[in-house]
Amino acid sequence: MTLVRAVRADDLDGVAAIAAHYVLNSTATFAETPQTVAEWRERLGDLEGRGLPFLVAEADGEVAGYAYAGPWRPKPAYRYTVEDTIYLDPRHLGKGLGTALLGELVERAAKAGMRQMIAVIADAAGDGSVALHRRFGFVEAGRLSDVGHKQGRWISTILMQRALGPGAGA
Repeated sequence: MTLVRAVRADDLDGVAAIAAHYVLNSTATFAETPQTVAEWRERLGDLEGRGLPFLVAEADGEVAGYAYAGPWRPKPAYRYTVEDTIYLDPRHLGKGLGTALLGELVERAAKAGMRQMIAVIADAAGDGSVALHRRFGFVEAGRLSDVGHKQGRWISTILMQRALGPGAGA
């Protein structure tokens, strides 16, 4: 059974392990060094302080995926726009966890007063992520060519956007 819920401090070991897998083995993230559990704890504190959601999907008692809505940009005028981040334990791909996490993340970000959600998807590994976001009403807002360099190659990104909450325009 899968449960999507707010992350707890004792989930951060699992979150860090999932993130490290993608940092070290893929171009889905542009990070090159895995974050420590202490760094994840700081991120959790920052997101909680902003009233933004940080979720986990729990399957069989373990963290099977995570998602959070973080600030899109640091300037104050962007304070109602968030960027989503979603990663799944590779052992739990194809089980609907991405759908469960993104659905709950969109809902909670809207309840937190956010107006727009942005997805930045690396084109090299983005087909499944693009399809997931489209199912939730995200539309392509642009592409940035060769903006990241990882694993010896240049990587482009696809930007997708979705309005949140009542009265939020696209």
